[in-house]
Amino acid sequence: MQYVGLDKQIRKNNFNSILLLIAFPALLLLMFYLLFYFTTGEHHEDPNLLFAQVMPFVLIGVGIWFLIAWAGHSAFIRMATGSKPLERMENKRVYNLTENLCIAQGMQMPKLYIIEDDSLNAFASGINQRTYSISLSRGIINKLDDDELEAVIAHELTHIRNRDVRLLIVSIIFVGIFAFLAEMAFRSLRFAGSGRRSKDSKGSGAIILIAIVVTAIAYFLSILLRFGISRKREYLADAGSAEMTKKPYALANALRKISNDPLIEAVESRDVAQLFIDNPKPSTHKSASWDNMFATHPPIEKRIELLEQFV
Repeated sequence: MQYVGLDKQIRKNNFNSILLLIAFPALLLLMFYLLFYFTTGEHHEDPNLLFAQVMPFVLIGVGIWFLIAWAGHSAFIRMATGSKPLERMENKRVYNLTENLCIAQGMQMPKLYIIEDDSLNAFASGINQRTYSISLSRGIINKLDDDELEAVIAHELTHIRNRDVRLLIVSIIFVGIFAFLAEMAFRSLRFAGSGRRSKDSKGSGAIILIAIVVTAIAYFLSILLRFGISRKREYLADAGSAEMTKKPYALANALRKISNDPLIEAVESRDVAQLFIDNPKPSTHKSASWDNMFATHPPIEKRIELLEQFV
């Protein structure tokens, strides 16, 4: 895969970030409108009027959620991955490799974190220069040679330069909103089903069932929006690493080692898992077409094959 120009990719990701900021709230508002449209018929209420009355509160709630997640995303990700600051005296090798790459690219040095896990994986995160960071597992530091580790760090630095990390964090925040709403609708149905049965309760159950269907569809569409940006970014970051280090074979070798043991036990969130260089969560249907269709990462064998074309 030919690597597109860096400036062009940054502009494209900035544009995609704006589209996401528009698409996710628009999808959320559409979801609420459909809820009102399908659930107000029995009461002869005007869904348009009800939607107009509720819409400001929905937007305010989403705005508050987004601001909290935006401001605290670094702490949330560290808690979800168990990462801790990597001290310079603890591992000068990682700092030297990262600083050399940053100096060569004219980049500001990101913060470095370590995940105490013997498996091999890494990820970048952050939304601006103050919060950009790279997290490396203990295993990937200890088990890769200098060229391979440099290639992995270059891959993560490319994510930062391309603004991939900011784009993904925006998508994670909004998909989380839809996941929360879908979970609330499902819990409401269970609660309604456990209560006393009556004509009113049956009506409430029907409304909740409609809510579940609508929120589930909206959640599914939000995931599709996220998948639209998740997979291609890995190919571009691989190509960026090859361009940055001039050693595509090093990243190919690193990916082979990573593919043998990418599991990070601390990672439970599927959303956070998409940040990693390879999915750190096990797949019970690794060869299933359905599972591959919705994978956040392209097949690592395909990534290796493309990198070897640079050699």
